[in-house]
Amino acid sequence: MSIKVNVSAKVLHFKQPAGTSRGVYLTRKIWLIHLSDGDWHGVGECAPLPDLSCDAMPDEQYEAKLNAFCEAFCTKGEIDIDAMRDYPSMLFGLESAALSLQAAKQGGKGDILFDTAFARGEVGIPINGLVWMGNYEEMLQRMEEKLKLGFRCVKLKIGAIDFDKELDLVKRIRDRFSHHEVELRLDANGGFTYDEALYKLELLSQYNIHSIEQPIKQGQWAYMADLCRESPLPIALDEELIGVNNPEMKQHMLSMIKPRYIILKPSLHGGMSGCREWIDTAREMGIGSWITSALESNIGLNAIAQFASDVYGDNITMPQGLGTGQLFTDNIPMPLTIQGDMLFLR
Repeated sequence: MSIKVNVSAKVLHFKQPAGTSRGVYLTRKIWLIHLSDGDWHGVGECAPLPDLSCDAMPDEQYEAKLNAFCEAFCTKGEIDIDAMRDYPSMLFGLESAALSLQAAKQGGKGDILFDTAFARGEVGIPINGLVWMGNYEEMLQRMEEKLKLGFRCVKLKIGAIDFDKELDLVKRIRDRFSHHEVELRLDANGGFTYDEALYKLELLSQYNIHSIEQPIKQGQWAYMADLCRESPLPIALDEELIGVNNPEMKQHMLSMIKPRYIILKPSLHGGMSGCREWIDTAREMGIGSWITSALESNIGLNAIAQFASDVYGDNITMPQGLGTGQLFTDNIPMPLTIQGDMLFLR
């Protein structure tokens, strides 16, 4: 029996405005791929981010391209990964839907994509507590909430308010918790200029920061290489990876910049197959990595979390960025739950 496909759009609504260096999100549009093969069904999520994803485009154009890729999959029975390299959110959604359908056909549940201890509900994945951008009082309150919930790794998005106030937030954490008690990650989202970046990194380094993501805007490889070489803080690349979809170019970029870490979002960085390439290439160079979600619904979050458990194994110790499932008022129900600072699939 041939595989049939249906693509539908859905708008999610944030509980609170989600502030980033690129603006504030109030809603989030996603597309769901539904595959069916007789009595079996699979679902995957495509979630491009406007002004960030390399495959972001007007809605009608996006849907037409996505439908074309899905129809090609239904005809051939396999995903043409090379043809979809430059459309990572579509590739991730189709990869997830195909895995979901395959799991259902094999007699399992369509939401169990990989045979891992996490997918079986036996272990959890440690995650960081994310503090969104806001004014000083808002960020202070959100930071306090994460600490009270017991998060041992907190990630602060910085670059939106006065730097001295952001420095004070970092100091407040360190006044109460040593780096042995709370791991502190920062995400600048490209908010620093190159001329000021090293000075700011030196000020932040006195507070035992685990790492800082993307201190300057992407596309400045020579400047970023300089910062990675001179910075007293470990630097992680995030936005820098967007649009670098060719395996040879991935290797070239990492060998030139030499970051300490890369942070991978399947919806942005090549789907599951593209992220595996990034991770394998980074490992060969001694570069660490972790995986995060990118404001997907629970369908996408479930796939990303299971992918992380498949890539890194059953005993993940480095906190992953998988806490965004609680952001929406109208999320799609899935058996995901956060207990303390661990994500479980029950």
